[in-house]
Amino acid sequence: MSEVVVTSQKNLQHEVRYGVGQMFITDEPRAAGGDDAGPDPYTLILGALGSCISMTVQLYARRKQWPVESVTVRLRQNRIHAKDCQDCKDQEGFIHRIERSVSVTGDLSDEQHARLQEIAHKCPVHKTLTSKIVITDMKEEVLGSSEAGEFFG
Repeated sequence: MSEVVVTSQKNLQHEVRYGVGQMFITDEPRAAGGDDAGPDPYTLILGALGSCISMTVQLYARRKQWPVESVTVRLRQNRIHAKDCQDCKDQEGFIHRIERSVSVTGDLSDEQHARLQEIAHKCPVHKTLTSKIVITDMKEEVLGSSEAGEFFG
């Protein structure tokens, strides 16, 4: 199980620590009151989804020994009224809609391209984002700053 520790810094910047000694900064754009010092939370979600889609396609192609040269995933996220969503069952409130485009380059047949498009829908992050998600409070004590440093050693 992976764990991430996020600590507020100056203004809207946050330090995200993970793994052993790895970190990056998140922030909001200037237009939203941030300093634009790193990706915003929705960009991270799209980045996670796009990375997972690309990795899933690459691993499948590698296992099949198909000549994939590169995978490019373009993503956009919008918050829209549910009543404006033709593909949605629930017509109340707002929904988050993610649009995506997956391009695969390589000497592949039409059938291989079609299969890789199917596989792109099977990445674990896609499955997570389209399933029910439960967020709960941790049952353990929150680490103090000195203990957090030991945790990430």
